[in-house]
Amino acid sequence: MTQQIHDSIWQPLRKWLLLSFQPGLGAVRFNSLLREFGSADAILSASYQALRMGLPEKLAAQLSGNPETPDIIERLNHCRFWLESSQAHHIITLQSPQYPAALKELSDPPPLLYVIGNIELLNEPQLAIVGSRRPTPQGRRFAQELAKDLSRKGLVITSGMALGIDAAAHQGVLGSYGSTVAVLGTGVDVVYPRSHGDLYQAIAMQGALVSEFPLGTTPNPGHFPRRNRIISGLSSGVLVVEAALNSGSLISARLAAEQGREVFAVPGSVLNPLSRGCHKLIKEGAVLVESAEDILIELQSYLRAFVEPTLKPEPARSDLSGVQRVILESMNGEAVSVDLICQISGLSFDEVSVILTEMELEGFIESVPGGYIRTG
Repeated sequence: MTQQIHDSIWQPLRKWLLLSFQPGLGAVRFNSLLREFGSADAILSASYQALRMGLPEKLAAQLSGNPETPDIIERLNHCRFWLESSQAHHIITLQSPQYPAALKELSDPPPLLYVIGNIELLNEPQLAIVGSRRPTPQGRRFAQELAKDLSRKGLVITSGMALGIDAAAHQGVLGSYGSTVAVLGTGVDVVYPRSHGDLYQAIAMQGALVSEFPLGTTPNPGHFPRRNRIISGLSSGVLVVEAALNSGSLISARLAAEQGREVFAVPGSVLNPLSRGCHKLIKEGAVLVESAEDILIELQSYLRAFVEPTLKPEPARSDLSGVQRVILESMNGEAVSVDLICQISGLSFDEVSVILTEMELEGFIESVPGGYIRTG
């Protein structure tokens, strides 16, 4: 389905695109100019002298002179045609209300994002799953099942649509009708690897494809480390499933740690080279993961921030499991500690933590000083 873009929307976006197409003006310089001048329009209106304060002479002259070369005009026209060719096509700027809030925390957020699919997913709670391009069958199956379990708990699963663990994570979500985001190291209109054509189409229909690279950008080894910072930047944490010591997945984990995100890793056999990267991460402080619950426990406060504003209606008490009902009945208007709940239920601290997280996300209980109380 096509759509016409009104000039009032296109013209401001056109200026962002015009800047992004300038040779030598990468994300770091673009963001620096935005901080200095405030908007794309102000940058393009600035004098050579003002631009020269922060840019090389050639680039300052280029921007203050005539930045619209025939080649760039052709690229701008192609972008407009692409946007108007489908309602699923989007280009959002750093100053757009739709821009992912999590990415704004990065030191070098992408000034522009190209998106195919459900753009609202970019601001929903996400977990990244990455790993080897040549995993063992067990690793592939674990990534797929874990992605499915976490998706059913409301997390959007984010990865890079690469071979191996990335693809398994996406497929696990798609198979359970959840939501997944693929961050590409190419233009968002380029399928890579080519063998993932069906996966690409499925994600476009059931999730979102995202890239900071202009339309038509082909694969380049230097693009994928930059892609990785977006995968981790969008997510609350990064889970690594099978990675050798020289794996690019460890780059994603390092970026996640630098960005203040959680790092998770799945242990494996000491005889498996693909376990060594994960074991290294665990030694360095990554959370050891054996099940979805290990991740949910760590992310419960993060998830609560997304869910609490919508917890208005009284939940149906018939939806409670037997253990949940016992826990709820122990709360008679006063806060009950986790230790006491463990005693009442006979469950371990970790088991109770998972159940309490689920009950709070579903609106049955609320965390307060001293423990938990029922919401109604």
